[in-house]
Amino acid sequence: MEDAMTRPYPSDVAFTPAVKEIQARKGSRAAYARMEESTGWRTEITADLRAFLAERNSAYLATATADGQPYIQHRGGPKGFLVPLDAHRIGFADYKGNKQFISQGNLTENPKAYLFLMDYMNQRRVKIWGTAEVIEDDPFLVERLMPENYRARPEQAIVFTVAAWDTNCPQHIPQMFGAEDVSKALAERDEKIARLEAELAALRG
Repeated sequence: MEDAMTRPYPSDVAFTPAVKEIQARKGSRAAYARMEESTGWRTEITADLRAFLAERNSAYLATATADGQPYIQHRGGPKGFLVPLDAHRIGFADYKGNKQFISQGNLTENPKAYLFLMDYMNQRRVKIWGTAEVIEDDPFLVERLMPENYRARPEQAIVFTVAAWDTNCPQHIPQMFGAEDVSKALAERDEKIARLEAELAALRG
């Protein structure tokens, strides 16, 4: 893999010469060039990204074969199942599944990977480029990454090394709420209604 330090800008992991050529042709290259020169994409796991990861219970992991055939697989668990290991690495327990091992096979011949994280409630998405490795022989790491009291059976660990990450605008993201969040909101509403009804009954004597 090309080391991130050899690229002029972190966003070059996605903004290849072909991409920049199209940006120039369609009028967006100047704006992205200013972005590269100023804020740019981030390469470390910041406090904001840590907080975002702590609230995620779902993620999409993209890998590709040696000849570039892409594959996307869903990964999930309790909130916080994506664990920042240090300033550059994110780990998660890989649970026993259907034993196709497509992602793992892809990573043996092409370590490049991508994490796509959605926050539908707040209409926010985070894109993370990097590399990933399957760790099969480290029970202590698996234990560290396994969510407490989660009933899934861990098989191994996956460690994702961040090359660059960025967020997208909320345009076109449908706002959706998880069943747990809806249930909590309804319970709070019902509790408030019951309290107000009790107060009203007391006022009526």
